[in-house]
Amino acid sequence: MSTVEAITSAIAQLPPEQVAQIRAWLAEYDERQWDEQIAQDERAGRLDALAERALAEHRAGRTRPL
Repeated sequence: MSTVEAITSAIAQLPPEQVAQIRAWLAEYDERQWDEQIAQDERAGRLDALAERALAEHRAGRTRPL
């Protein structure tokens, strides 16, 4: 049995309130991972072209206030 299978089997045995706790933890974990990936991409300059494109669109008057 793989680790994932063991974890999912154990989760299936939990009461709903503990499953909710795991769900909340996983959501927070996923958000942290996403934030870290964005930060890494920004540090590496991978977002520079997107930012420049957005600024060019704004300078050209093709944006509107939110």
